[in-house]
Amino acid sequence: MEHDMLAGSLGEVFAGRIEGRFFVPSYQRGYRWGTADVLRLLDDVWTSEGDRYYLQPVVVKPAGDDRWELIDGQQRLTTLYLIMHFMQRANLQNQGPGYSLEYETRPGSEAFLSEVNVDLAGENIDYFHMAAAYQTIEQWFDRHGTLRQYVANKFYTLLFERVVVIWYQASAHDDSTDLFTRLNVGRIPLTDSELVKALVLAKTREVMPGTGRAEEVAAQWDMIERQLQRPEVWGFAAGGLQPPSTRIDFLLDAMAGGPTGRDRPRYFTFETLRARIDPPEGAPWPLAFWQDVLDIHATMMWWFEDRSLFHKVGYLMYLGEPFRELIELAAELPKSEFDEALTGKISARLDLSEDELGDIGYEHRASKCGDALLLMNIETARTAAYAHARYSFSEHHAQRWSLEHIHAQNAEPLRRAEQWRTWLADHRAALDGLDAIDGAQRERAVAEVDRALGDLTEASFRAAELAVTRLLTAENGGGDDVHGLANLALLTSGDNAALSNAVFEVKRRTLIERDRQGAYVPPATRQVFLKYFTDADAQQPHLWTETDRAAYLDAIRSTLRPYLRTTSQGAEL
Repeated sequence: MEHDMLAGSLGEVFAGRIEGRFFVPSYQRGYRWGTADVLRLLDDVWTSEGDRYYLQPVVVKPAGDDRWELIDGQQRLTTLYLIMHFMQRANLQNQGPGYSLEYETRPGSEAFLSEVNVDLAGENIDYFHMAAAYQTIEQWFDRHGTLRQYVANKFYTLLFERVVVIWYQASAHDDSTDLFTRLNVGRIPLTDSELVKALVLAKTREVMPGTGRAEEVAAQWDMIERQLQRPEVWGFAAGGLQPPSTRIDFLLDAMAGGPTGRDRPRYFTFETLRARIDPPEGAPWPLAFWQDVLDIHATMMWWFEDRSLFHKVGYLMYLGEPFRELIELAAELPKSEFDEALTGKISARLDLSEDELGDIGYEHRASKCGDALLLMNIETARTAAYAHARYSFSEHHAQRWSLEHIHAQNAEPLRRAEQWRTWLADHRAALDGLDAIDGAQRERAVAEVDRALGDLTEASFRAAELAVTRLLTAENGGGDDVHGLANLALLTSGDNAALSNAVFEVKRRTLIERDRQGAYVPPATRQVFLKYFTDADAQQPHLWTETDRAAYLDAIRSTLRPYLRTTSQGAEL
């Protein structure tokens, strides 16, 4: 892990109540916040909602005298100092900041902060940035006009009653430079999980000193993090969620519940779980909380190892099922009933009947069509005879997928010369390999393609396209509804519009080549292009026929039957 702090203590302090003397050592650069950074802090505090608004943590260490060595948080504390200093200096508040800041590399900065003088801004780079920040703060308050005093009063109250700084006190034995470096690699702030870890370990040492239990918890923590770093574990469990810097956050967020995404307040997980880790006297001790973490992790890995649960949970997570709700459901039910409950959840989310499978498609309920095809591929892997077959959620989430026509009957969407040229080259190669097709027809199609490649215009392309598609389209056109589910497969999407508008044979050859090169091809998609679902005596290997479509749709209905409604009532319109 990037920064693993094992020996410190955690606390909270309202921003307006910070006190003491802070020393900024020489291994840090000076104050460098620009206008955008200062305005963001001012606006975030002013528009904050909820009981508390959390700033990024401040990391300190006893300096050996009555000062704190400020390891991380210099930019925030300096800006807060300037805000409170301005309000006092402008007679908007009686009291200024309750702390001081001194800088090893700029001894005069402490005095400059206490009496900001923009005329001296040019003396050194720290003065310049401090003066610029001060002017930005002044302008922010001034733009409120006649409400300036009201805004100052409310802002001051927010600093004392809502704006919280998470206070991390490093051990006196920690190497300050090393800790600063680890905290600032790539400017990665402390995460909820790192704050939780620090508090769990600190409280464990307090409750069980000298037993080595804290070190055991730290080792278990790292084991969980390593497992969540495995692509297939993360892919199945997180449903395409962008992985955070520390992936155990995923489990802790589920334990905490609450809002998700951008609606989740900063440090919501830490604040929610903190009462369980550091409870009032007489309540369960911190290892009870840690045992809950281990239990959730064990449940997740049980799902991962069980082939049926792996596929059903992975699909539900893809559809957006809350992980927390699945954990709670698993705690309530025995294994067999849990598996059945997952089937019920999938059925409710899929919300399709057998009849409706024949009505959805590329132009009608495309999202539902995509869900059905993904489930078809997942179920194909889950029910395969060989025990190690698994759908790769990792590969699925790593790529973009789309509904692709198995056989495109025309290339009308292609409008650019480079698309025409690619389409012609792909189909020319396919024609060369189709010796079984009537020679005269094939020769006419080849001649049209060569003519178009030699003098490429829209007219020459359309003539070649017509000749090729007539040759490589079944007599019945493969069915009436080119956009229906029976003519669609799940394929990686990309910028190759020519391939999207290709006939079956070109797509079949391309898919086989991708498979040969090691690209991930979903199992049911592979089976479609290899014609697994059509009886051997009814196959026309290079054409996608009405018989192929009917067999494919029957296979989808059969595979998805456990998840389909028995009637069409309640269907989405």
